[in-house]
Amino acid sequence: MMRKVIKIDPVAIKLPAKKRVAAYARVSSGKDVMLHSLSAQISHYSETIQSRPDWQYAGVYADEAATGTKDNRAEFQKMLTACRNKKIDLIITKSISRFARNTVTLLEVVRELSSLNIEVYFEKENIYSLSGDGELMLTILASFAQAESLSVSENCKWRIRKGFQEGELVNLRFMFGYRISRGLIEINEEQAQIVRMIFDDYLGGMGCTQIAKKLRELDVKRIRDGIWTAERVGEILKNEKYAGNSLAQKKFIYDHLSKKLVTNWGQLPKYYAENTHPAIIDQETFDKVQILLAKKRKTSGKKEMAVYAFTEKIVCDKCGKHYNRKPTHGYVYWNCRTFLHFGKSVCHTKQIPEEILLQVSAEVLELDHFDEEIFHQQIKEIRVPEDFKLNFVLHNGHTVEKEWQNKSRKDSWDDKKRQEARERQSLIMERGMAN
Repeated sequence: MMRKVIKIDPVAIKLPAKKRVAAYARVSSGKDVMLHSLSAQISHYSETIQSRPDWQYAGVYADEAATGTKDNRAEFQKMLTACRNKKIDLIITKSISRFARNTVTLLEVVRELSSLNIEVYFEKENIYSLSGDGELMLTILASFAQAESLSVSENCKWRIRKGFQEGELVNLRFMFGYRISRGLIEINEEQAQIVRMIFDDYLGGMGCTQIAKKLRELDVKRIRDGIWTAERVGEILKNEKYAGNSLAQKKFIYDHLSKKLVTNWGQLPKYYAENTHPAIIDQETFDKVQILLAKKRKTSGKKEMAVYAFTEKIVCDKCGKHYNRKPTHGYVYWNCRTFLHFGKSVCHTKQIPEEILLQVSAEVLELDHFDEEIFHQQIKEIRVPEDFKLNFVLHNGHTVEKEWQNKSRKDSWDDKKRQEARERQSLIMERGMAN
C-alpha cells in the first residue's frame, strides 16, 4: 500500500498586541520636598508599567510647579500630542486633581481622548474614563476638585490681604538692589549703587532710554537676566519700595482658574505702609523723581498704551518678546519689540502687515471675516518661528501652521493711496521748481 503523506504548514501564533501605557504626574510646588515626591511618582509609574508583560512603556510625563487649573502645562500638552499621534493607548494618573482641577478642561480632554479610543485610569478614584459611568463620576468628582481649588485660593488670598492690612511685605521674592531670603530683606550694596546711579542720572537730566543704554554699555546684569529698557528703568524710578515703603495689592489674581495677574485699577483696596524695610533712596530724592516724572508725563502728553486685537498675542520665537503695533505711512504693521527697541543687530525679524494677520486669523478660525471676540476665545497666542510663517496656538492645545506673503504694491494700493502719492510727488516737484 502506498504511503500517503500530507504536508502541514506551520501556523504562526499571533501574540496579543501590547497596550502602550503612559503615566502623568504633577506637583503644585517647586519646593525640594515636592520635587522629591515627583521623582518618586516617576519611578513608581516607570516600574509599574514595565513590570506588566501586557503593557508597553510609553513614557512618564511630569510637570513641576504648575497648577491643575491651567491648560498650558508643557509635559501635559506633550502627552496630548503623543495621543493625537496615536502613540498611547492608556494613561494612568494618581487622581483627578493631579490631572485637572477645572471640570471643563478635564471633560474636554477626556472626551477628546475617548474619541481617539484612549482611556485614562485615575488610581485614587478607581475610575476608567471609557467605562459606562466613567464620565458621570468624573464630572461629579472634578466639580469637588474645582471647589477645593477655589477654597484653597480664597484662603491664600485672605492670608495675603491680612498681611497687607498689617503692613507686612507679603510674597516679595525678587527685587533689584535687595537680597531677600525667608522674609529677611537686606540691601545688596553692589546693586544698590546702580539704583542710586539711576535716580541721580534721572535728576541730572538723563531720560529713561539714555539710562537704559548706559546700563547696557556697563553690562549691568538684571535679576533673572533680561535686557535693560526704558520701561525697566521707569519701573525702578516709580517703585516706592526703594524709599523703604510699600504699596500693596497693585495687582491681583483675577480668578483661581486662569491665575491671571491683572492691574488693580480700583477693583480692590490698596495698602500703603511706611518703613517696611531698609531704604536705598532717601524720601526727599524719591519725591523729587516722582515730581519730575509727573511733569514729563504732562508735557509729553503721552497716553496710556492702547490695546488692540493682537496686543500681547504675537510672540517672537527668536527672542521670546511680544510684537508691538506700529503705524507707518498709512499702513499698520506688527513687529518684534526687541527689533523696535534695539534694531536688527539684536533680533532680525520681518514686520507683519496687520491686514495679513486679520486675514490669516480668519482663515484659521474658518470665518468669512475677522471676529475679535471669537479670536480671543479660541487663540491663545501666535508664535513666529521664522519670516513668513505663523503658528497659531489654540486654547485646546492644537497648533495650526500658516504661511503668508506680502501683497504686491499694485494689489495693496487703493484710489485714496494713489491720490496721496500723486499729491506728495506734486509737492516735491513744486519745491524743486521753487529752489
